[in-house]
Amino acid sequence: MTSAGETLPGGIELIRDDNDLLGGRHAVRRVALQLGFDLVGQTMIVTAASELLRNAVVHGGGGTLSIETVVAPDGRYGVRLTVRDLGPGITDIAAAMADGYSTTGGLGHGLSGTRRMVDEFEIRSAPGRAR
Repeated sequence: MTSAGETLPGGIELIRDDNDLLGGRHAVRRVALQLGFDLVGQTMIVTAASELLRNAVVHGGGGTLSIETVVAPDGRYGVRLTVRDLGPGITDIAAAMADGYSTTGGLGHGLSGTRRMVDEFEIRSAPGRAR
């Protein structure tokens, strides 16, 4: 359990507000440290997590964070973050991933910037599907 959030069975953390977002960031940093990520690697994965978690809170009405350790075929360790939210879905993923796209008047570098910070990135969305 993080200092701010609630952990569900299987290590899945609830993300409902800024306090939970902070707890999620700390949990991601802890795992990155345990795996021996250098400072740049830690910063990149925590920044990516922060953007995804903020989107889940702001656009998705909250959600969950799952953190998994993965091992590449060459023996390197990595982190897989899965963020799920309760939002209405993204109707145009290609547009949402484009630099400059924003629904809140921001700079529009959130999802596209996150994609550039990580080795692999995938969005699954089901607009209009009942949650």
